[in-house]
Amino acid sequence: MSIDFYTQYILPYAGIIIKICRAYSNSQEDFEDYYQEVCLQIWRSRDNFKGNSEWSTWIYRLSLNVCLTLLKKDNKRKGQAFSSDSLPDQLIEESKIFAQEELDQLYMAIKQLSETDRAVILLYLEEKSYQDIADIIGTNSNNIGVRIQRIKQRLKKLLDGKVN
Repeated sequence: MSIDFYTQYILPYAGIIIKICRAYSNSQEDFEDYYQEVCLQIWRSRDNFKGNSEWSTWIYRLSLNVCLTLLKKDNKRKGQAFSSDSLPDQLIEESKIFAQEELDQLYMAIKQLSETDRAVILLYLEEKSYQDIADIIGTNSNNIGVRIQRIKQRLKKLLDGKVN
């Protein structure tokens, strides 16, 4: 992978990739592995991008697919605390948002959702349209609004400590 490719096609979307990798990883080591694998798969699959959607939509979909695949492989390892101490230098600025306690609590609650619900709420938090969310996760947009409301209710219960 060339530095130019990384700088032009991956780094501007590092925030997206970081959020998705963080939501699906259970430790700092997993996070770093997921991030690296997503970047590698973006580079390997770059010729498969046909331009039928925006590059950011394609990045979301590819990142989700890679993370879900890795999650299934790594499901054995759980429970290690997330730390942003060893992120690559160029991503330190993006990772500062992780220092907030409320955000950490939100991510812990999001991790308790199903894989698909995690994807939906992450996309919603990125202010993607219902149609974009449906396109990325591979469903129709008619039920996205209802699904988001149910996810919000579940997260509220999780954050209020009413659900384990």
